[in-house]
Amino acid sequence: FKGHFALAHGRCHPLGVLDDHSRYALAMQACPDQQAETVQACFTRLFRRHGLPWRILADNGSPWGSAGGEHYTGLGVWLLDLEVGLVHGRPCHPETQGKEERLHRTLARELLDGCCFRDLAAAQAGFDAWRAIYNLRRPHEALGLDTPASRYRPSAREMPATIAPPEYDSRHPVRLVDRGGWISFRNRRGYCGKAFAGRPVALSPTQTDGLFDIRYRSHLIAQLNLRQP
Repeated sequence: FKGHFALAHGRCHPLGVLDDHSRYALAMQACPDQQAETVQACFTRLFRRHGLPWRILADNGSPWGSAGGEHYTGLGVWLLDLEVGLVHGRPCHPETQGKEERLHRTLARELLDGCCFRDLAAAQAGFDAWRAIYNLRRPHEALGLDTPASRYRPSAREMPATIAPPEYDSRHPVRLVDRGGWISFRNRRGYCGKAFAGRPVALSPTQTDGLFDIRYRSHLIAQLNLRQP
């Protein structure tokens, strides 16, 4: 999210989504808030149109989760259900998302500075017109002066109509995460995160004796070391 700003009626929270390879701006959405439901609805529309990415890089905080503390939120688990990995930039290091930060600066300089929109619909119309210029008309220095649209390719991974429940290798024990985010295995407790409450996870042994990976679907979400006191 770019920093929110005032409208004549309400506030706008601009959500930018950028393709890392081509710099193609998939979305600049005028959102009424930064809630998980708002973001999930936006991503659902994007995934149906452009296909699923393999991974999303996000900053730290709501609704994404963080590199420290509660790594996953409900939104993050929904992405894992779609087999979309979620990674976070280093806390207090916005340069990790430097391409997105640059997109936001360009948006502010070319559209937002000195401009006041009446409402979210007016802001969205302005965003859409600006995004078309950004993707289709402006040469991009990092692309050898090509436009982002000339480099962009949609994903071949389609958004599924329904999400199937997790399936695990029969050799790996499965545990249900409790309301507090914990599992119990061989009289030890391992923390997975409250966002996984009520969901099954699998434990797979690693090459280190006593160390188990805790996986949700194909994603490593935590580890449990039985040799630690």
